Amino acid sequence: MTIEGVISAIVVGLIIGALGRLMLPGRQNISILVTILVGIAAALVGTVIAGALNVADTAGVDWIEILFQVILAAVGVAIVGAMRGRSAVR
Repeated sequence: MTIEGVISAIVVGLIIGALGRLMLPGRQNISILVTILVGIAAALVGTVIAGALNVADTAGVDWIEILFQVILAAVGVAIVGAMRGRSAVR
């Protein structure tokens, strides 16, 4: 993987993670770094799912792939937020 690939994965992860986080109501108790990591994982898994369903490469913007990625990011942020919320000392 090249440095351009790493940078683009971080940028896509930031955007997908932020969109996933915005889909959830209320406040999530996770850092922006964790949001980016969840977004990167969601972007990768969403791409694999879209590829398996043959909707990854379409003419124009790949809206179905992006939808998969954002939904996975929202689920990931919710799971990580719930896990961190339980373990936090108050």
